[in-house]
Amino acid sequence: MLAQEIRLDLPHLLTALPGPRATAVIERDARVLSPSYTRCYPLVAARGEGAIIEDVDGNRFLDFNAGIAVASTGHCHPKVVAAIEQQANRLIHMSGTDFYYENMVQLAEKLASIAPGGGAHRVYFGNSGTEATEAAMKLARYHTGRDKFIAFTGSFHGRTMGALSLTASKVTQRRGFGPLVPGVYHAQFPDPYRRPNSVTADDHAVSCVRFIEDELFRTILPAEEVAGIVVEPIQGEGGYLVPPKAFHEELRRLADRHGILLIFDEVQCGMGRTGKMWAAEHFGVAPDIFTTAKGIASGLPLSAMIARAEIMDWPPGAHASTFGGNPVAVAAALATIDLLESELIANAATIGGHILDRLRHWPKRFRNVGDVRGLGLMIGFELVLDQKSKERAHEMRERVQSLAFERGLLVLGAGRNAIRLCPPLVITRDQADFAVDTLEECLKLAV
Repeated sequence: MLAQEIRLDLPHLLTALPGPRATAVIERDARVLSPSYTRCYPLVAARGEGAIIEDVDGNRFLDFNAGIAVASTGHCHPKVVAAIEQQANRLIHMSGTDFYYENMVQLAEKLASIAPGGGAHRVYFGNSGTEATEAAMKLARYHTGRDKFIAFTGSFHGRTMGALSLTASKVTQRRGFGPLVPGVYHAQFPDPYRRPNSVTADDHAVSCVRFIEDELFRTILPAEEVAGIVVEPIQGEGGYLVPPKAFHEELRRLADRHGILLIFDEVQCGMGRTGKMWAAEHFGVAPDIFTTAKGIASGLPLSAMIARAEIMDWPPGAHASTFGGNPVAVAAALATIDLLESELIANAATIGGHILDRLRHWPKRFRNVGDVRGLGLMIGFELVLDQKSKERAHEMRERVQSLAFERGLLVLGAGRNAIRLCPPLVITRDQADFAVDTLEECLKLAV
């Protein structure tokens, strides 16, 4: 009778965490895996379905990080699994760098047709977000004949050397790897919560862009040498920061004024997560180049760098990838996009709005919640020591994250003191309410 009362769509814990089997795996991991991996809590995943992850001891968790914003259609969605199985039975690999296969063309046609801003686009496929960033940097240099880039503080664009040179999220990601790619300059990304009290959010955002022209271009960076401005429409690792629309509008004007390419990194904020296919759609600004990965193939390694057709003018051999656009990953992506367009983007907007409605009152209810922000199912909230001083409460953030894990809820931090909520886009209202209720309990205990 008891087993019938247990809901399969909500967490259920059978052991202390980590359980005995999980503990054994973690001990083995410590002996052979790279110590560079970051593990926030001792989850050892065994299987997944929808928004539920089961560990090796049979404990079930509600996944509110979607495998780091990757499992957009949930874990093991039957339509995605079927597409993978069917393609694996026909062709697993042939290399789109040297040969042709139809589903690679089909996916490129689809991505080009839904690219923000309309018009003709071309697509380059890689395996990860950082590969897409590298491709965007190379294309921008080739097309413009320029060699420099502007990125933003708090940004995360990947860990390979070019992408790492743009990344400015955590010093530990850069420490010990210099010299990085030269010619990358950073400006401030607008944080509406931490703007001066006397300045509007729009004016603060515009001032961040004007710093580029008034200071960087005037003193150390010739505008005519800049190939691209690389920016996340909504910052991910930096804290799930949503800038005012004026920020991207001003960036577009600046880029156009100086013949610079505007490059959007939609690796974390794209593929329906914000309640629209692309975060750029919320701001009414079309980039010249944009990148996507993570949620594009529901967990299979795939990324895309998409550019206006006239910009992607490099010749054969200029850039390529053996595995990028792998037939099985492409099949998963086609099934993923179909699910996003038919139901999941709408669900992200609806359930995301419901969660935000519940969280908006947190700064009044919890003295350590400083700011709540987000679009769709890309939601963040900050933990502070004091709402007046806005001093960041990093250790409290870590406690809330651990307390949530102990209650069967998987969340992760972002930035120095924020917690990100980026569940699979299949979550239900009941699952959303469980997550919010659990976090409220954790906030009370973490003080």
